[in-house]
Amino acid sequence: MNETFVGMPAFPEAAREALGNSTLRGNLRHATHTIRAKRAAAVAEVSDWAELRAAGSRIKEHTLRHLARYLEQLEESVTAAGGTVHWAADAAEANRIVTRLVRETGESEVVKVKSMATQEIGLNEALEAAGIRAYETDLAELIVQLGKDRPSHILVPAIHRNRAEIRDIFRTEMAGWGRPAPEGLSDSPAELAEAARLHLREKFLRAKVGISGANFMVAETGTMVVVESEGNGRMCLTLPETLISVAGIEKVVPTWRDLEVFLQTLPRSSTAERMNPYTSMWTGTTDGDGPRAFHLVLLDNGRTDTLADEVGRQALRCIRCSACLNVCPVYERAGGHAYGSVYPGPIGAILSPQLRGTGSEIDASLPYASSLCGACYEVCPVAIDIPEVLVRLRERVVEGGPAVRGGNRVVLRPARGHAAERAAMRAARWTFTHPDALRTGQRLAARARRLRPRTLPGPGAAWTRTRDLPEVPAEPFRDWWERTRGGSKETK
Repeated sequence: MNETFVGMPAFPEAAREALGNSTLRGNLRHATHTIRAKRAAAVAEVSDWAELRAAGSRIKEHTLRHLARYLEQLEESVTAAGGTVHWAADAAEANRIVTRLVRETGESEVVKVKSMATQEIGLNEALEAAGIRAYETDLAELIVQLGKDRPSHILVPAIHRNRAEIRDIFRTEMAGWGRPAPEGLSDSPAELAEAARLHLREKFLRAKVGISGANFMVAETGTMVVVESEGNGRMCLTLPETLISVAGIEKVVPTWRDLEVFLQTLPRSSTAERMNPYTSMWTGTTDGDGPRAFHLVLLDNGRTDTLADEVGRQALRCIRCSACLNVCPVYERAGGHAYGSVYPGPIGAILSPQLRGTGSEIDASLPYASSLCGACYEVCPVAIDIPEVLVRLRERVVEGGPAVRGGNRVVLRPARGHAAERAAMRAARWTFTHPDALRTGQRLAARARRLRPRTLPGPGAAWTRTRDLPEVPAEPFRDWWERTRGGSKETK
């Protein structure tokens, strides 16, 4: 995945640094609360939202169970429509394919419509190393690129920036990438948007190669679908002579009828709109209309490994709406950069460790970047049970065990730093399966309750650093029950 994130500290350390930035917290609080409220109102308008949510979940689950069949059908449909399909097992192969395709055109610059898959693989950096400059055209992505920054939100990558910061970035950086910012640029949203429009217009009219992602791919027709709100996608998809789309293999849906469900749930869950202002669809190539050459790069990069996990595979249902980020109390305070991945928030906490594995410090810590409150599951339009997957991944981090990596079945070793946790869980398991020992322990704890420390020593110190140690009751529940209800000595 993107080398920008390699070497990042574990989530707790990165989040602690973010929490010290009051401006960041203010920007995140305002933005997430605003989006959250608008989404709730948009969803409330739909009387059959629960049915749409269930339908979306079923479609995605069915597709994942028969993914090979639908991908083969997609390849046949795209090829029949005049496109060319390329298969990329990992990020390196995808970058090589795209770089080669751009070089074959003789061009040295490309325009891009927002694609998380290309951010995932670090395509911009790979193109730059090959002497090819990639221009982001989504407004938020443009801000991130000009500011030499990283995305921090799935839908609004520059959510951590306020208007004044964006104005300063435009004033100082735009000239180095093309048309400079207008003199006297203020932080008015209208002026900032106009400055971006003027800056990008010349790139749209000049570019011969466009690179896109895909929100959905329809297997029965080979149709690609991109939804966006600014119109930059329409410019990238229609003006260049060559169009290259990079999409994860999980983005396929079987039929147009299936697509109908997601075109209702995605806009309401993401931008709180009844429909996206721009929904672009194209099927292969057509003489005299749009690009003359179309290439589709289907990206695996850990997705097949994720598919092998019957619990974890539900992360591949994700339609990138970002609703889970906007309700997450952890994301709201820590921001997206702390997750060390292009996929932040609750979905990133379950997707990144599966795509990349849990071998690194940051990936081993992501399953713990959650309070398990369940708000993310409640708003997910395809009913991904994120808390369930988080618990599954926590078990993998602590205990290790069988998994699939690189297409091979392996046995993972437990991550470092969890020996005390494993010992505590084994002790708890033994205690709870031996009622007499549990009862004796409860009575001893009750009698020594005045000696309760305020914090735990050793490995437990990390737990009590952010939590109060619970009070020990004066007597165990079983003793209280016997005393007040007259139960038998062995109340069950």
